[in-house]
Amino acid sequence: MSEHAKGLMGGLTNYGDPEFARYLRRSFAKSMGYTGESLDKPIVGICTTESGFNNCHRHFPELIEAVKRGVLAAGALPVTFPVISLGEVFLSPTSLVYRNLMAMAVEEMIRAQPMDSVVLLGGCDKTVPGLLMGALSAGKPASLVAAGPMMTGRHKGERLGACTDCRRFWGQFRAGSVDQEEIDRIEGRLATTAGTCAVMGTASTMALVAETLGMMLPGTSAIPAVHADRLRAAEETGALAAKMAVTGGPTPDKLVTRESVENALRVLMAVSGSTNAVIHLAAVAGRLGIDIELDRLNEISDETPVLVDLKPVGNGYMEDFHHAGGLDGVLQGIKDRLVRDCQDLTGLTMGERLDRELIDPIDPTFIRPASDPIDAQGGLIALKGSLAPGGAILKRAAATPELLEHEGRAVVFTSLDDLSARIDDPDLDVTADDVLVLQNAGPRSPSGMPEAGYLPIPKKLGRAGVKDMVRISDARMSGTAFGTIVLHVTPEADLGGPLALVRDGDRIRLSATHKSIDLLVSEEELERRRAELVEPKGEWDRGYRMLYRDHVLPATEGCDFDFLRKQG
Repeated sequence: MSEHAKGLMGGLTNYGDPEFARYLRRSFAKSMGYTGESLDKPIVGICTTESGFNNCHRHFPELIEAVKRGVLAAGALPVTFPVISLGEVFLSPTSLVYRNLMAMAVEEMIRAQPMDSVVLLGGCDKTVPGLLMGALSAGKPASLVAAGPMMTGRHKGERLGACTDCRRFWGQFRAGSVDQEEIDRIEGRLATTAGTCAVMGTASTMALVAETLGMMLPGTSAIPAVHADRLRAAEETGALAAKMAVTGGPTPDKLVTRESVENALRVLMAVSGSTNAVIHLAAVAGRLGIDIELDRLNEISDETPVLVDLKPVGNGYMEDFHHAGGLDGVLQGIKDRLVRDCQDLTGLTMGERLDRELIDPIDPTFIRPASDPIDAQGGLIALKGSLAPGGAILKRAAATPELLEHEGRAVVFTSLDDLSARIDDPDLDVTADDVLVLQNAGPRSPSGMPEAGYLPIPKKLGRAGVKDMVRISDARMSGTAFGTIVLHVTPEADLGGPLALVRDGDRIRLSATHKSIDLLVSEEELERRRAELVEPKGEWDRGYRMLYRDHVLPATEGCDFDFLRKQG
């Protein structure tokens, strides 16, 4: 045992008698079959998010065993403990609502239980940011093992990957070009293995962000879930965690810095990653008091090319990305813009990583060189204007180019229920040039900021061949979605922001060039409407949901709780 490691004696339960607490703890530990020799070793906690309600994590029992092998081989004692799991499609109203609850559980269980370091196992969308947020606040040495992306399926000779292709076929089903029998067959072919979505969605984006921040073994974020290398990475992470338990570091605050956050933002732009990553990275950085300024985000986006050709905005899948060079391939393409002295948990600096010779060549089919990018500018931009004075996010790489400069008439839906009831009404007054607006779907709303910003194209327009329209909301969208979609409008409608004042027929102007989103209504008329606003009635009146509504921060601050974000 080192001076840093306390092993089983860390954080003794307080009975007013420390020796009794030590004796009692060892006695109960021995009831699980441990020898005294094992109980004298440093302890590595293994924080698992395995759940029967999380399909992405069904291979975690095997990953846990691999982590344990590494820990034991390095001379420490592995102890597994569960925390809340967040299976994206199995939660109501949405997984984002429970991300903060998970982060609180992670933080408190790392602090409360005797462990000298911790290995975090997550993958499905909100689990990775929840784990990172909790570990940052807990302050003990921590490392992450991601679930890894699933493999693709097949349908009529075509590769399929959740969930971009699920949206594509669902759009075709709504438009009438795919029948019920075929959509039922596709349903069983979209997600066929363990792992997270097979495209550059939120889960894959956040794994790449976590590796860039230094919280994962280099080169491991994109390994497919079912690949043997995923197990080897887990074993190596266990061994490293045992070393960190003895040395006492590095702790996450030494890795997640303003500079590494900027590196992560550059990677986000270069891979044309999920819009959700802006929220999650803001929440992770906010645990250390680091702000993500929207103007700085735009500067990074404007000078960082899109290099990765993957769905939902390109052609490939995550298994292609991994074999094409993975994160190292992306880092090489943007190396002149990266901060070189940021360190990862192995002690390797970004500069040292960039200077290493790559084992395999980068495949330009999926990871382009900077001299031949998919796009000269990053995939995401922040918008501001009279409709979103606090900011909004647009994934310009997923947008229809002709719609990036657009002015149209607002067609307004006041809630998700209103959207569901009217979007396919044959009598809905809507054309392809209009702007679909969804209100009251932000963080404080009863829907809890779901991935509903991908408003469906009205059926009558879909059947006429319309595939995209400008859509605006205070909601989020899946990282697997595509379209000209303005998200995270701040202040949200629930707080009486300008979004709440939009009425049918108002003119709205979007300009990606000027990074603006404006409601073309006079200030006098807006003031009149503001005076008529009725304070929304909070539907969450007890327990955690009431806590969430009362304390959740806006999207620009990561939707974390105000009392968990580090001030200053």
